[in-house]
Amino acid sequence: MTVSKFAFRPVSILAGLAAAMIANRAFSAVWKLVDDQEPPAPDQRYARIEKLIPALLLQGAVFAVVRGLVDRGSRQAFRKATGTWPGDQSGPA
Repeated sequence: MTVSKFAFRPVSILAGLAAAMIANRAFSAVWKLVDDQEPPAPDQRYARIEKLIPALLLQGAVFAVVRGLVDRGSRQAFRKATGTWPGDQSGPA
């Protein structure tokens, strides 16, 4: 592990926690546009599968997008602060 990747680890952990909080709020806001009830959870005994599947798909999509954007932003901020990129250095394929 390179020094920049090691130094970036705490930044990545904090960014991940922030991303989870942001994604949770974003999912709740988007779900309110879909349904006026709370989204069903997999552990709810009587959750209807017709509502559970879309809720899980939407939640997964929101979390993936938010996590990716926060990760990218934290890497850009780290590069700006340190001058080194804490990730893959290769260009687009």
